[in-house]
Amino acid sequence: MNGVGEFFSWSRFVDDIPRLLPYLPVTLGIVAYAIILGVFLGMVIALLRIHGQWFFQPFLRLYISFMRGTPMLVQILIVFYGLPIVLQALGIEANRWDKIVFVYIAFALNEGAFLSEIFRSSILSVPTGQMEAALSVGLTRWQAYRRIVLPQAIRIALPSFGTDFIALFHGTSLAFLIGVVDIMGRAKTLGASTKHALEAYLFIALLFIVASALLRLLFHFLDRKLSYT
Repeated sequence: MNGVGEFFSWSRFVDDIPRLLPYLPVTLGIVAYAIILGVFLGMVIALLRIHGQWFFQPFLRLYISFMRGTPMLVQILIVFYGLPIVLQALGIEANRWDKIVFVYIAFALNEGAFLSEIFRSSILSVPTGQMEAALSVGLTRWQAYRRIVLPQAIRIALPSFGTDFIALFHGTSLAFLIGVVDIMGRAKTLGASTKHALEAYLFIALLFIVASALLRLLFHFLDRKLSYT
């Protein structure tokens, strides 16, 4: 038992909880920024893929392919080290930006790519005859999208959106690798200072499990509610 106690202690586990929870809002902030910006970017890209001019298509496909085909960590590092170089060439000094800004940008770009494909496939799943009927009775294309196409597309996209949302929440654990002190970063510093990291990481694992279960229930509820409206 003494040997086990050297590696894990419930008292250390309990003591670590108030040390970790204050950093949870940082993680939630990453999720919030990524979803808000990702939804906007994803919808714009989806509409450009459907209705945009042909010369947009190769660039959009390349962007989506890169974001969906490379690890999230690689994307974070490219944004963190590469974006300041690009901005400096444009006369913008980004080297002193807070590290979390680069995390926001990286996750937003990633979400934009994944959500664009979810939105595009959902919009294309709505029968084209409904758009044609709406235009024939005098609605503008935007009115037809807002009133007819998008409400149906949202219902179709919701399950995939929920899965992506949960994956995003898990992916935020990579932010600490560039020095962002979120809940994972705090666990790392606690482990370095106390020489006992297992308790902190176990609490984070349980926290992510509970949060993921609650999110699944939320999206299941929304899916069922929208199915009956």
